[in-house]
Amino acid sequence: MFRKEIKVIDCTVRDGGLMNKWQFSDNFVKNVYNALADAGVDYMEIGYLSSKSAFDVKEFGPWKFCFEKDLKKIIGDNEKRIKLSAMADIGRIELEDIPLASESSLDMVRVACYVHQIDKAIALAHHCQDKGYETTINLMAVSTVGLRELNESLEDLNKSQVPIVYLVDSFGAFYSEDIDTLAKKYIERLPGKTIGGHFHNNQQLAFANTIASIISGANCLDATLYGIGRGAGNCPLELLLSFLKNPKFKVRPLIKCIEEDIFPWSKKIEWGYSIPYMVTGTMNQHPRTAMAIMESDKKNNVLEYYDEINNSVGVF
Repeated sequence: MFRKEIKVIDCTVRDGGLMNKWQFSDNFVKNVYNALADAGVDYMEIGYLSSKSAFDVKEFGPWKFCFEKDLKKIIGDNEKRIKLSAMADIGRIELEDIPLASESSLDMVRVACYVHQIDKAIALAHHCQDKGYETTINLMAVSTVGLRELNESLEDLNKSQVPIVYLVDSFGAFYSEDIDTLAKKYIERLPGKTIGGHFHNNQQLAFANTIASIISGANCLDATLYGIGRGAGNCPLELLLSFLKNPKFKVRPLIKCIEEDIFPWSKKIEWGYSIPYMVTGTMNQHPRTAMAIMESDKKNNVLEYYDEINNSVGVF
């Protein structure tokens, strides 16, 4: 599957931080940063851009905000070793909170939105481009979007100046056939733009769906170390690089970082395949109820959870 156009974006800190409010130590983030650089990964998504008016800096760790002073702690005095990105959610960031790219260590801002927010997402992405950043738009929860709404959104995106558009399986509900169909639709309706893929692992399909997106023409791929991320987690980065067969990628630095830095976190926070996340994936639901049960003392009462969810939607 060697294809030189493919770019890999690691989301370990950004997506993994959803499980611990981004309370990672500087040493952890530095180790991930250096491992990704040694492995030849193209981008490290180091966190979110968020407004202090929307989130309490005392409650959330530095990677919810990506202030320049915190970025500098990771990069140090040396030349930056890997491109850095941050994600911006519509409604959780003010334009004045985004510095000029010339005054930031960030290279890319990825705008995450739902279909009803597409106009605001395009405006925010254009604003970031005007400030000198690379940009993407990550259109979330596509599994819940009707065909007409999706086509209208893609039409708007086609008219935009945003060069990269992501197909996102927010609920881990898609199968490879869905990815194939949607990726081809995105490519057909967004000529000249690059298509990306971000897939969740509720049904143990994040890696398989990433492969399906590659075969269908996606050239920007998201993954995380050991699949760390919210709920069921994401496509494992070490699996993806092993599959791509690009000689610039080195897997060994990732394995070292997983052993030394990710494994200890797996004893503190829980992510990956589980029955509750499987249920929400197959039901095409937001994983919030699964997350709640997994954080409670009833996380092993999976039959009770299964029955509750099925009864609530009238499936027997």
